[in-house]
Amino acid sequence: MPTVRRQTITLLIIDDNPGSLELLSSALAQPDVEILTASDPEQGLDLIFEHHPQIVLTDLVMPRLTGLDVLDRIMEFDPSIDVVLMTAHYSTESAVEAIKKGACDYLNKPVSLASLRERVGRLIESARKRQHASQLEDELLTSSEFEGIIGNSPLMWDLFSRIRRVAPHYRTVLITGETGTGKDLAAQALHRLSPAASGRYVVLNCSAVVETLFESELFGHVKGSFTGAATDKAGLVEHAHGGTLFLDEIGDMPLATQAKLLRVLQNQEVQRVGSLTPRKVDVRVIAATNRDLRAGIADKRFREDLYYRLSMVEIQVPRLSQRREDLPLLERFFVSRFAAQYGKRIRGLSPRAQIRLSLHSWPGNVRELENVIGHACMMAQGDTIDVPDLPQYLHSASDAPALAPDVANSAEVATLEDQERQLIIRALEQAGGNQSQAARLLRIGRDALRYKLKKHNL
Repeated sequence: MPTVRRQTITLLIIDDNPGSLELLSSALAQPDVEILTASDPEQGLDLIFEHHPQIVLTDLVMPRLTGLDVLDRIMEFDPSIDVVLMTAHYSTESAVEAIKKGACDYLNKPVSLASLRERVGRLIESARKRQHASQLEDELLTSSEFEGIIGNSPLMWDLFSRIRRVAPHYRTVLITGETGTGKDLAAQALHRLSPAASGRYVVLNCSAVVETLFESELFGHVKGSFTGAATDKAGLVEHAHGGTLFLDEIGDMPLATQAKLLRVLQNQEVQRVGSLTPRKVDVRVIAATNRDLRAGIADKRFREDLYYRLSMVEIQVPRLSQRREDLPLLERFFVSRFAAQYGKRIRGLSPRAQIRLSLHSWPGNVRELENVIGHACMMAQGDTIDVPDLPQYLHSASDAPALAPDVANSAEVATLEDQERQLIIRALEQAGGNQSQAARLLRIGRDALRYKLKKHNL
């Protein structure tokens, strides 16, 4: 069995009575539990945003902020924190209200220390189990990565198996699947596991090439073969000699070019535009499409003979909606990647955000999820992504068919940076320039706010 790393559990006690703080701290002290205390609820919130404790014990009646106010702020920050309310003014109504707001327990003062140790001990044990689960998820993520593709569902294990079996032997492969499923990653995996792995991996997006230049781009040309052909030029087929040519969106290739490509596949030779001499090539070809090529054959938009040549081996990449069990793994993978990219310490998603993402239909597949997590990591102020950090179209529980915006676009990234700057400015204005108060409004620690102030030259 894997070794479990025993991590420290952080417990915060908030009570305006210093005597209670000392008594509770002594009663709950144990190895691997860090106990923080605050005699002021606002100071307690600062500690929550800065240290992110797993458990919070708070008095109900305190000056300026009540225990219920603190509970509300904690639930906004991270609903997974276990909050226990304590009061000398117990009532059934306040207990019910606290539980409805998200508290996990409600204790009447004076608290029996034996009962407190038992109830808090159960919360500590639960927190340790969550830590253990998180470690196992990290290990599962490591074991579920295949040549840069993440998946642990039966459909993905079948995909990985097919790639392993096909890679050593293929000359042509057809990869099918919806936009955003990861057909390009499957193609790269085939190349890396093939005997041509040491050769070039050349990519042509067929939907991005002007039709009149298609043959020149793919097969090359000789000097003077057409206006503007000032020199001889090798095409991508020759450039991929000894390696792999990946033809993405092959359903957009013109019919005339399809005929010449078929000859290349059949004879392993290429003839440049304007040349009478064929050249021998050794190239493996991977084609990918999100279209129904059989329908294209019926509509005379795709050659039947080329289709059968390409589809001698066909690999289908499943939709994200077909492998929903992989969603937590993919979320964890993208959070880790974007947190490192943006220089943020983000632990993961709140339960509310995970539920919201699990209800979405993901019409844009893994690429849409990648953009959603990238956006959320950019917008997150704390170390947990919550629903408000997700793109606007995911804030509602109703499932929207629209695709997520591509946050990789540099213009939108700049816009997100501007939004963060404006949020900080507004918080400072509302707090009258008080950085501690502004940090509380933003639900981040003071050190994090100081970092952002420096980052935005404020």
